Amino acid sequence: MHPVITITLNPAIDISTSVEALQPDKKLRCAEPEFAPGGGGINVARVLHRFGGDVLPVYLAGGATGKKLTALLAAEGLATSPVEISGETRENMHVSDNSNGRQYRFVLPGPAISFAENLALLEHLSHVMEGAQYVVISGNLPKGVNPEFMDKLVSMAHIYGCRLVADLSGDGLRQATMAGVFLIKPNLGELASLAEKEVLSESEAIASARRIVSAGGASVVAISMGATGALLVTAELEERILAPVTRPVSTVGAGDSMVAGIVWALMKGDTMSAAVRFGVACGTAATLSEGTGLCQKQDAERFYASVQP
Repeated sequence: MHPVITITLNPAIDISTSVEALQPDKKLRCAEPEFAPGGGGINVARVLHRFGGDVLPVYLAGGATGKKLTALLAAEGLATSPVEISGETRENMHVSDNSNGRQYRFVLPGPAISFAENLALLEHLSHVMEGAQYVVISGNLPKGVNPEFMDKLVSMAHIYGCRLVADLSGDGLRQATMAGVFLIKPNLGELASLAEKEVLSESEAIASARRIVSAGGASVVAISMGATGALLVTAELEERILAPVTRPVSTVGAGDSMVAGIVWALMKGDTMSAAVRFGVACGTAATLSEGTGLCQKQDAERFYASVQP
């Protein structure tokens, strides 16, 4: 049994490299690439494991890249719990332009998931969720994921007494709030899309979050706002949390690091306010790492001291 289960429906191998200057039509010589297991839930699991947490990443994996993904996770010392699919696990490319310091992220689509693979995943989860305190589903939903998947996952979380954390976008976020989860972590753009608006001001975001809480879509809405911090909304709380000022190297995985920080703090018994503040510290710490380095615990703890509500 593991106290935290993460679910990644569309994982990837993240390849990070750099070029002297990004130019069209030319053959660009890349620096030695780094390979890392990626995808929302997998990144959350990697950070929690790095912090000393007992976490089990559950993910769909197929083909040679799926096997390599599992090997990369095992190399970091994580337990692995893949559900085999017929499609090939995708790869993503993160390229830094050394001439201007900009980073370019090339995100490939993942394989479609069959109805049988949906059922296999739910069956697999039914065997590993017992004893879990938190289940985190994070990342984008691949084609073929049954619209009823989230309803069934929420029902399973209730059966096993788990708190379900959803860091999703688009249809996934909408399904999560319709089914009713413990916590969602949208950014402003994702929340605006959920509210069917182009953009949201801070006050509009708070009002939208309050509507979600009142309707039972989520008990906690933690709105990530990048370098400016986060907004926390519950039935009892409305809090603006400022992020520490730093010079980012990469923003890849900052949101996943934030989710991991929130769950880690809650597992330790922290209040929701303190947990989201630590999550903001983790998100900020992730921006210090190159490529898909995610956050380091010592950086997060150092930043936490300066995160203020």
